Amino acid sequence: MNIDSNVVKKLARLSRLRVEESEMDSYINDLSKVLGFVEQLSELDTTNVEPMTGAVNMTQRLREDVVTDGGYAERVTKNATDATMNFFTVPKVVE
Repeated sequence: MNIDSNVVKKLARLSRLRVEESEMDSYINDLSKVLGFVEQLSELDTTNVEPMTGAVNMTQRLREDVVTDGGYAERVTKNATDATMNFFTVPKVVE
């Protein structure tokens, strides 16, 4: 894909970013490098490679799933700006 100023302007608009004209050449160069690297990756043969979720093959250590009520609401709401009956109180935002 050929990157030009129109593509950069469109990406900037979609990303809600302001790109100054003085920065345009830098963005064109950087985006061209990124797309060039992606094209290199697409040339790799990955037919016998299994998908991975991480770089290290590990299993998640799980804790026992026990239902508790917490039992310390006072401690949780102690530093709250405004709390009523151990609940956080916030200003009304919807009429």
